[in-house]
Amino acid sequence: MRHSFENEFLKVTVDSLGSELVSVINKETGAEMMWQKDPEVWPRQAPVLFPNCGKIKGGEYTLDGKTYKGLQHGIVRDHEHEFKGVEGNTMRFSFDANEESLALFPRHYRFESIFTLEGRRLIQTLKVTNTDDKELRFGIGFHPGFAFPFDDKHTTADYELRFDTPQTPMVRENVQEGPAAGFVDDKYHAIVENSLSIPLDDRMFDNDSMALSKMTAKTMSIYEKDTGRQVTVRIEEFPYVVIWSKPGTDTIKFFCIEPWQNLQDSKDATGNWNDKACAAVLAPGEEYSTALDVTFDR
Repeated sequence: MRHSFENEFLKVTVDSLGSELVSVINKETGAEMMWQKDPEVWPRQAPVLFPNCGKIKGGEYTLDGKTYKGLQHGIVRDHEHEFKGVEGNTMRFSFDANEESLALFPRHYRFESIFTLEGRRLIQTLKVTNTDDKELRFGIGFHPGFAFPFDDKHTTADYELRFDTPQTPMVRENVQEGPAAGFVDDKYHAIVENSLSIPLDDRMFDNDSMALSKMTAKTMSIYEKDTGRQVTVRIEEFPYVVIWSKPGTDTIKFFCIEPWQNLQDSKDATGNWNDKACAAVLAPGEEYSTALDVTFDR
């Protein structure tokens, strides 16, 4: 079920399936600023990624001496979350591990999604509590898809990714061929050097997503060069920012800026869950939180 809340500037709608952000409307112009899903292109809009980001090598992993099926981007995005209500400028959802989720990831936890509006700024906080009697090790990230281009008068070349300070973002490369294709390599290359921006073009994702790292910027924006309109994502607390749109389309149909706390499996992944790179390792009763912070100036 979908639930909405709003302030003077924005109307926000969230689907209780996965606590997925599905709509942000500029109340002044009526413009929809989130990708409106198309099964022929990409059937999702802004899934949250837990307990893993990206693919798991071999499609399975071991934990506690047992083998489990490993799904791309985890499992909470595919479960119904409980709507906890709206209070002032905040909307809350919650998901507790259940029989179905335990069959894929054998840990008990509470996963909370808290959406807060501050002017033209939307903050989505994810809070994880370990309710198990065992250690909880996990990855976590965000995957928002923004409407792109901003209107039918602009094309991809009218935009750039803009930083608040000059950057030399390094792309963490993936293996391109063989059984480890699509998994993280140990190689990097610079996409631009000491630049405030990354130019956009319709072929930039022909080889799929790019994981940017080694950045010191606080923000990354989808910036419309002739008007200054932009959507700005705070990235300073994330080691990786994945940029992506669906490969193989004639033009970019949407644009994802995805702050991740960790990446998909490496080419040398052992298959043991406890060997994976992670966002946090929680003892029973401990909590962890991270947030997607987006400002819509368009």
